[in-house]
Amino acid sequence: MIQPMTSPTTTGTATTDTASDEGRYLAVLARDARFDGHFFTGVTSTGIYCRPVCAVRTPRRENCRFFVLAAQAENAGFRPCLRCRPELAPQALVWSVQDASSILVQQAVRLLDAPDLWPAPSTHKTTPPATPGDSSATVARLAERLGVSDRHLRRIFEAALGVSPLQYLQTRRLLTAKQLLTDTTMPVTQVALASGFASVRRFNAAFAGHYGLNPTQLRRSGAAPAKTGAPGAGGTLRLAWRPPFDVAALLAFFERRQFHGVEWVLPHEATLRRTVRLPASTTGLGQETTGWFSARFDVARHQVLLQTSDSLYPVLPLVIRRVRAMLDLDADPAAINAVLHPHFPDGDGLRVPGAFDGFELAVRAVLGQQITVAAARTLGQRLVERLGEPIETPWPELSRLFPTAATLAVADGDTLGQLGIVRQRQAAIVALARAVDSGALALHAGADVASTTAALCALPGIGDWTAQYIAMRVLRWPDAFPAGDVALHKALGVLAEKSPARAATAASEAWRPWRSYAVLRAWAGLS
Repeated sequence: MIQPMTSPTTTGTATTDTASDEGRYLAVLARDARFDGHFFTGVTSTGIYCRPVCAVRTPRRENCRFFVLAAQAENAGFRPCLRCRPELAPQALVWSVQDASSILVQQAVRLLDAPDLWPAPSTHKTTPPATPGDSSATVARLAERLGVSDRHLRRIFEAALGVSPLQYLQTRRLLTAKQLLTDTTMPVTQVALASGFASVRRFNAAFAGHYGLNPTQLRRSGAAPAKTGAPGAGGTLRLAWRPPFDVAALLAFFERRQFHGVEWVLPHEATLRRTVRLPASTTGLGQETTGWFSARFDVARHQVLLQTSDSLYPVLPLVIRRVRAMLDLDADPAAINAVLHPHFPDGDGLRVPGAFDGFELAVRAVLGQQITVAAARTLGQRLVERLGEPIETPWPELSRLFPTAATLAVADGDTLGQLGIVRQRQAAIVALARAVDSGALALHAGADVASTTAALCALPGIGDWTAQYIAMRVLRWPDAFPAGDVALHKALGVLAEKSPARAATAASEAWRPWRSYAVLRAWAGLS
């Protein structure tokens, strides 16, 4: 099995492990989708870099250089392939050595991939004010967020990855812009701003300098014409994943928990649709953004075909990241199954369902405490119908938005009690809403796991089970473990133990660091 990132083995741009490179070339020959995103192949005879799944004629081995990051390939002078499109590849950056430096670099990469997760700019005099597209200020804010100097961050980032944070950030922005230009009909100005550039002039200069063509030339060569009047007429975004992937199981999980009006799962079409709301604090636009998306699984090509309302165009990079997290598209089945397959041999394709909105999922978790999934769904449905807002979509099945944190923060006991929500959960929901609405609690994939779970447990009516469930599905922590879950105890056969939670925790040590996936497999075994 190829291990593209067993250790930080990069020198400037390309990998130095010859044995691994030979294995990578075999994956290229086989066009093996299991290694998509684990590495990129730079072809010296063409100056192009590709994904392992690229359908073009396989280059000769002596013409191939291998990179673990797209930024490394671009820093070495290679341009992205217009056919396999490296921007579509799932994320894959894994260290087997977890020292302080590697952990810091991983956190930096995660934040560079998701700048919407950053806090408000600091008032500290040494930190420059952040301007959209101002890369120097962006890296300074990143260093401040991580609690280190920007010099130290640059040093360890370059030592581990062979590129600077600025180079990594520039590649991320350019590839994001490339995807939007190819898959949508967004105006170039809107593409530039949505991709993080401060101006169209900067965007055009960066695009021409890196790719040797201007944005409109790329659009003419790649974007398909839209079908006027059709849902998602502006284009279809493609999001890749690595097999195996049990799509039916993931959709069934969402279908059992869907609220009518907010979500709509079509199992026979392998499609999930839902309404969405993005608060002003996450969009960078100074205003709330609402809309809808439709995600259809193309199993044969290992892709999700994503369509969105036009209203979401200014925040499409954020929508893409959240959909990827919600559907767990960046999971690495090879690494997960290497640990879990001996214990759960029938669950190799299972993913951990995420959440598009962290607050919504947290409310769902509170409603689901100590009751069945069906009962929790009934309570949630009443909440949506009473306090949710109407929204227009192309489908009558999607017509409402989940209530905001601000709405639930001021909900009174009579209103929630009339919905059948007991007092303890009323208090938990209101306290949770107030914490999120005030900014005291952030529920997203970039939040610190330890401090967030501790803050959740400090709220009335929220215990370890709820906090761990939120960590699993919202914080995207692969090692979350709700030790007190009764269904988990039943699946593990420890219900009769004196302390089932302790017995479950002891059994789970063999599943680290993928206990979230083990929990899903144990639950699936009960079904």
